[in-house]
Amino acid sequence: MPQTQSVPPLSREQAAAAMAAWNECGDAREFACRVLAAVMNAMMDREAQEACGAGRNERSGSRTNSRNGHGSRSPETAVGDVELEIPKLREGTYYPEGMLERWSRVDLSVAAIVQETCVCGVSTRKAGRVAERLGISSLSSSEVSRLCDSLDGEVEGMRSRDLSGTPCCYVWLDATYMSCRDGSSVSSRGMVTAIGLGADGRKHLLGAEAVDTESEQAWDSFLAGPGARGLTGVRLVVSDDHAGLVAAVARQFQGCAWQRCVTHLQRNLLSAMAGRPEDSKRAVTELVHAAACQDDPDLGRAVWEAAEPWVSGACPRAGEVFSAAEDSALAFQAFPRAHWARIRTNNVQERANREIKRRYRVVQTFPSVHSMVRPACASILEEEGRWATQRVFSEESAALGFAEPEPRPPLTEGRRRALERRAEEIVNEIVERRGLKKA
Repeated sequence: MPQTQSVPPLSREQAAAAMAAWNECGDAREFACRVLAAVMNAMMDREAQEACGAGRNERSGSRTNSRNGHGSRSPETAVGDVELEIPKLREGTYYPEGMLERWSRVDLSVAAIVQETCVCGVSTRKAGRVAERLGISSLSSSEVSRLCDSLDGEVEGMRSRDLSGTPCCYVWLDATYMSCRDGSSVSSRGMVTAIGLGADGRKHLLGAEAVDTESEQAWDSFLAGPGARGLTGVRLVVSDDHAGLVAAVARQFQGCAWQRCVTHLQRNLLSAMAGRPEDSKRAVTELVHAAACQDDPDLGRAVWEAAEPWVSGACPRAGEVFSAAEDSALAFQAFPRAHWARIRTNNVQERANREIKRRYRVVQTFPSVHSMVRPACASILEEEGRWATQRVFSEESAALGFAEPEPRPPLTEGRRRALERRAEEIVNEIVERRGLKKA
């Protein structure tokens, strides 16, 4: 959404006041706290006026209540503590619970981590330093426990929600790893998540779980969950080529296609070409990109087949990976062309994983599995809140993802030869640009 549509433009006086506040603040975080406080206070003031039926000090026959000062509160948000002035009413109460919980959901999970760190024997001084680096200046054990109970219920509700009303044509799968204490030892645990594209054209969180290893059994158990909760309509699953994941997908989503993330494939090829010249490595990744980004799917496959001999000659091990990946890397071409850019990679999951790790890198090691699941799910829930306001595709376009693809006509001999000639030109251009020999 353009900025002019999402944020009202500032007047000259407002811009001057914002610049003055910026000059007074020591850093961007302090400025963000001040701006957020001003906006939230203005929103609460408006809600209080609506509850009273009239503005502050306004004489009106429609008035039903009046103001009675305000109470101060400093919730912990992603940018730090925000000083709020919550209006009080002479009759009844006013409390913006929805507003405060929305802005502090992730931070409550961070507070829970710090609290649990203290329980596990870490000194209060060290736990205080962790909290300070996360933007939380003070912690109340009773308040954190009460609010975290609510957050745990929200997380569990997400992980057990009914999906029968949310058919998804595409599903993105991935895992991100974090250190976690289990008893007396510390090990790496995978946080696996599933994100689907619904019939409404929006992304939906289908599941999240902590596993001790990315085995076939772990993926099979995880993927059985969305199906048991009513998930239907899956036509394509996008992921990396982890053997256990691929086998579990074939078992749990029978009949759907599997797309191997093109970006992950390029990384796999680079790993296979360890020790080879940099120009050869770059040429291989460019060849994958050239084949996957052709508007004509027939030409894309022709480029892949023309590039295979050169890749095998440059590195036999990479050639085996390249040859075996053709069908899975180009599976997206059987779906609507307008969707290709979104479904040929696992970028949807990569962005979600960055959100999981962005806030908690300072924690280094989670004190328990539960403390790892809570902030990870809270982060994705925050993302899902944004997804609800953003469509990936229109409903009409998303509906095309559920439709059976139209079969492509067979190639004539003349078109086949023309495609082969053009593919050879594309491959030779990439190879020669890197100063390498032709196959």
